Amino acid sequence: MRDVNEHLKKEYEDWEKVQQNELTKLNSAMRHLLLNVFAYLAISIIEWILASMSHSQTLRADAFNNLSGIISTALLMIGIHIARDIDDDDIAGVVPLPKHNLRKTGNDQRVQFTRFRYETIFTLVTGIVMIAISLSVIISGITGLLSPDTRVIPQPIALVGAGIASVIMLLVWYFNKRAGRKLKNASLIASAQDSLSDAFTSLGTLISIAGAWIFKITWLDGATSILVGLFILYSGARIFIESSLNLADYFDPQAEDDFRQTIKNIHGVTAVDELKAHYNGNLVTVDVVIVVDANMNVLESYNLAEHIESIMRVKFGVIDTDVSFLPDTKTITSSTQKRLLRNRRKHRR
Repeated sequence: MRDVNEHLKKEYEDWEKVQQNELTKLNSAMRHLLLNVFAYLAISIIEWILASMSHSQTLRADAFNNLSGIISTALLMIGIHIARDIDDDDIAGVVPLPKHNLRKTGNDQRVQFTRFRYETIFTLVTGIVMIAISLSVIISGITGLLSPDTRVIPQPIALVGAGIASVIMLLVWYFNKRAGRKLKNASLIASAQDSLSDAFTSLGTLISIAGAWIFKITWLDGATSILVGLFILYSGARIFIESSLNLADYFDPQAEDDFRQTIKNIHGVTAVDELKAHYNGNLVTVDVVIVVDANMNVLESYNLAEHIESIMRVKFGVIDTDVSFLPDTKTITSSTQKRLLRNRRKHRR
C-alpha cells in the first residue's frame, strides 16, 4: 500500500511539473503578444499621421487594419489569461465547484484541461476576426476599382509609413513564428499568421502607393488590396478550420493509428479495442481500451497502465493516458468462470 501511495504521489508531482511547464510557456507567449500590441499601436499611429499628411486612403485603411490587429491580439491574450489562471477553480464564474481539495487528489487535471481549451476558443475567434477584415479589404478594393472618380495619387511621404509598417510587421512575424514553434503555442502561431498577413498588407500598400505615384496608375491601389485581402482570408480560414476541428474533438487519424500500434506492441496487451486522442489547448491526452489476459490481477493491470502512460509520454509527448481494460475471452478458464458465477450470486443477495 505504501508503494502505491508513493507512486500516486509521484504521479501527481509529475502532473504538477507538466502544468508548471505549460504555464511557463503561456507566460512567455503572453509577453510576446504584449509586444505585438505595442508594435501594432505604434504602426497604427504612424500610418494614421502620415496618411493624413499624404492624403492616402490606402495607408489610412492599412492603419485601421493594424488597429484591428490589436483587437485580435487582445483576444488571444484573454484566452491565455484564462488558461493560466490555475488558482480559479470556478471556471464558469456561476456555479462553484465542490469544496473538496482537488489538488490533493490530482483530480484538478480535468479542470485545468478545460481551462486550457479557452486558448483554442479565442484562437478560433481570432480567425473569425481575420476573415472579417479580409472581406472588408476585398470589398474596399472592389469599390475602388469600380469608382474611378474616387482614385487619388498619394504623396510620396505615404511610402515611409508603409515601409516602416512592412519592416516592423515582418520582424513581429519572425519572432512570433520562432517562439510559436519553440513553445508549441497555438496562440503565437495564430498571431504569427496574423502578423504575416498584416506585413503583406503593408507591402501591398507600399507597392500600390509607389506604383500610383511613379506610373500614375490609380487602379493599382484597388487591385493590390484585393490580392492582399485574399491572402488574409486564406490565413484566417486556416486558423478557423484548425481551431474548430480541435474544439470539435477531431484528431489526426494517422496519429491515432500510430498511438494504437505502439500500445498494441506493448507486452501484456492482447489488442487495442478502442482509442481516442484529444486536444486540450496545446496538450494531447488519450483514452484507450485494451484487451488483456482475463487472469491478470488488479496490481498487474495497474502497472501495465502506468507502463503504457510512460511510453506514450516519452514517445509522443502525450500528457495523460487513461487506460481501461477488457478481458480476453480466450483466456477465461473454467475456474475463472466458476469464480465469476459465485461473485454474481453474492451480488444478487
